[in-house]
Amino acid sequence: MLIQNYGGVKNVAKETLALNELENALKSNPMIKAAEVYVAVDGTLNADIEQKTPVARVSTNASYYIDDDGLFMPLSRNYSARVPLVTGYVEKNNLKNVYQVARKIRSDDFLTKHVFEIHQNQDNYLFLKLRKCDFIVQLGEIEALDKKINNLKAFYKKALKDKTLQNYSKVNLQFDNQVICTKI
Repeated sequence: MLIQNYGGVKNVAKETLALNELENALKSNPMIKAAEVYVAVDGTLNADIEQKTPVARVSTNASYYIDDDGLFMPLSRNYSARVPLVTGYVEKNNLKNVYQVARKIRSDDFLTKHVFEIHQNQDNYLFLKLRKCDFIVQLGEIEALDKKINNLKAFYKKALKDKTLQNYSKVNLQFDNQVICTKI
């Protein structure tokens, strides 16, 4: 930006630099969360930039990321993040439920390892798909998410031990203190 606006960056008087303009230009980039531009005591121009971090990738009629603040983030031409895919009925102005699940997945080692897709239906009911499993995990509504995830972990551990993970088509976690499984 400096080279484009000033022709070069060497020996430019700091009084002629429009730091706010540079900062605002950086902040206007949809991949940047925060930016601060300043001139150090020795005259060096510095820019501290915090990049947005994707937590999920929405793949519906429009493709984009959900960032770590739960907001829209465009796809990058240079990088593809390894985050869960979000499908179904998802609107850019209503990402709250999907964001909460994506954030939970990101903070939990078991979920990060196993969950590759979050699906939201028309009624805002949530479903998960796990790697190496043919069944769908039905979370239902977002309430009591931690309890539902703990039930999923307990079921998965027991079914893995018993070698019965391939016997199910659906694992329903909607109900309190129980896991309801539908066999194939």
